[in-house]
Order: sequence, then structure tokens, then C-alpha cells
Amino acid sequence: MAKKDDNSFASSAGLMRYFDTEDDKGIRVGPKVVIGIAIGFVALVLLLNYFVPMN
Repeated sequence: MAKKDDNSFASSAGLMRYFDTEDDKGIRVGPKVVIGIAIGFVALVLLLNYFVPMN
């Protein structure tokens, strides 16, 4: 009888436990705040490029 290779659950179980835990240490920032910071940074760079040209 052929040997059945059925170790996919055992090999992925460690990854599931690793990604399933939440880290409570650190700063929690919502996605809207991240998008707002990115838009603000882009606007700042564009304004600086307009008022202080590099060439």
C-alpha cells in the first residue's frame, strides 16, 4: 500500500498559531490615520517642491 503524505496540517499549524496571536505591545493606528498621514506627506512634498524648487 502506498504511503499517504498527509503532513500539510502539521506543517501549517505552527504558522497558523504564529499569525493568529495578536501583539499588544506597540502603537495601534487605524487605517484611516495611516492613509491621512500618507496624503498629508504627499501634499507636503508637493508644496515644498512648488515653493522651493530644486533646479
